[in-house]
Amino acid sequence: MVFKKLLGALGVGGPSVDTVLQPGPALPGGLLSGEVRLRGGGSDVTVDRISLLLVARVEREGQEEEDEATVVLERFTVGGGFRLAEEADHTVPFTVTLPWETPITELHGQHLGPVLGIRTELEIAGARDKGDLDALAVGPLPAQEAILEAFGQLGYAFRSADLELGHIRGTGQQLPCYQEIEILPPAGHAHTVNEIEVTFIAAPGGLEIVIEADKRAGLFSEGHDTVHRFTASHHAAPQTDWNAQVDAWLKEVIAGHESHGAPPSYGDEHGARHRSGPGTGAVVAGVAAGVAVGVVGGMVAAEVVDEIGDAFEGEEDEEDEGEDEG
Repeated sequence: MVFKKLLGALGVGGPSVDTVLQPGPALPGGLLSGEVRLRGGGSDVTVDRISLLLVARVEREGQEEEDEATVVLERFTVGGGFRLAEEADHTVPFTVTLPWETPITELHGQHLGPVLGIRTELEIAGARDKGDLDALAVGPLPAQEAILEAFGQLGYAFRSADLELGHIRGTGQQLPCYQEIEILPPAGHAHTVNEIEVTFIAAPGGLEIVIEADKRAGLFSEGHDTVHRFTASHHAAPQTDWNAQVDAWLKEVIAGHESHGAPPSYGDEHGARHRSGPGTGAVVAGVAAGVAVGVVGGMVAAEVVDEIGDAFEGEEDEEDEGEDEG
């Protein structure tokens, strides 16, 4: 058994930890199972608590430019209160429920850009050590997948996806960040719209879909954004004509109709607007023709993070900052 992380905060000869997640992508609001595998060090210790932290790399706007931070989306306590003997092996199985708003990281096996991880944290003798860090793959819910497929069938092409720190007012958002999926319009709309940004806010009762169109300036008009919010049931996916539904949504957004009331605004508690810049975040690498159907077929090849540790470099301090803010 190879342990990925020696618990440095607990001193030389301390225990080591390796967390193994179930294979395959998890789902928002779904179960995540696995094992925390411990190996005792040079002396007996009492493990007071084992926690799993769902962490994400997000973009945040500073005074001058955007930068990245690591935020804790959820914390789970999965064990503790046991004695770990010297050089002994101990396994703690777990099953936790992910937040409904957990961002999507892949579609049809292709990486979309957002980077999520599961950080294992142990508390022993009053010391807390962030140990193992594992990449977490999250696939879409059926309704999310159907909607994204409809964009592809209507001629829209995936551009990128990223996570933005902040809240979308007027929605039921619970997490400290939201996901933006940037989609390029087909030729028929390219003269009126630069791009479409789609945000899913999932909950047990269904989906909120926030669609923002970055409209081009015209001969007699300035360019501007139009934002609309729509809803969909989780149970509607199999029987809904999503091509027709998404097309109707897009026509309303592009036309700038206000039938859904005042559009929600993007921002933090101070009302600052958070916008993603072009090309932010990693996008799908090496998508072979025909591998993915619909919107994924338009993904642009780019570098994808190879090592989860690289993406979370320096995340320890930022996680603590995110926990304090939460």
